[in-house]
Amino acid sequence: MNDLSQLFWNSTVGEIGQGYRYLAQEERYVCLICGKGFTAGLIYPQGDLLMDAERGVRAHIEEEHGSAFAFLVAMDKRYTGLTDAQRDLFMGMAEGLGDQEIARQLGVSASTVRNHRFKLREKEKQAKVFLALSQLLEKQAGQTRNKETLVPVHREATMVDDRYVITRDEREKILRIYLKDGKMALLPAKEKKKLVILQHVMERFEAGRIYTEKDVNEIIRAIVGDFVTVRRYLIEYGFMDRKRDGSAYWVKT
Repeated sequence: MNDLSQLFWNSTVGEIGQGYRYLAQEERYVCLICGKGFTAGLIYPQGDLLMDAERGVRAHIEEEHGSAFAFLVAMDKRYTGLTDAQRDLFMGMAEGLGDQEIARQLGVSASTVRNHRFKLREKEKQAKVFLALSQLLEKQAGQTRNKETLVPVHREATMVDDRYVITRDEREKILRIYLKDGKMALLPAKEKKKLVILQHVMERFEAGRIYTEKDVNEIIRAIVGDFVTVRRYLIEYGFMDRKRDGSAYWVKT
């Protein structure tokens, strides 16, 4: 699996804000929303225009996703930290509406809108300080903390709780214990260990590709014998989605 969630969370604030990232080793621009790539040096048609890779990924985001802002503001509140009212305020501000217009839309007073603006400005200050602290900690800790680094949570996780508190070292140990020659018969009973195996299985899938149920079964069976249970959990945990009739499966990004 091209781990789009990990790519997203490892991107800078600027990259997340623009909605794409340049991968120097692969020499391509990648949309952080859906994972579509644009190779540097190639020309991409967009309507009647021809665009280089970076302009191509920008046009793709606008055409397919509306904007990076639209995607980010619609993300689950566990990632944005925004209340419903704050999200609505963001959307109104993005449309260029004034306090009175936003207040009418939300059915509140203009003073309430101004209070929300104040709280958002304070939140922005706190976020800047937090990011500065995180970056300083990363520099000071250096490579000694690599084993203690938490495994990223996939972006469409249906429930984020202590099951996801897994370090890279813990993940490696669980895989060594349960996978014999790269395979196992049944999933572990404990949720955290089960999640590690599901994450490992997902490394075999590619974002943006459509799979038949047979394809999914074969990929899972190469790692876990009980492919029916694993397939169900991949849907329940938000790793994959499917059509109601089971005719198509895809990675949730």
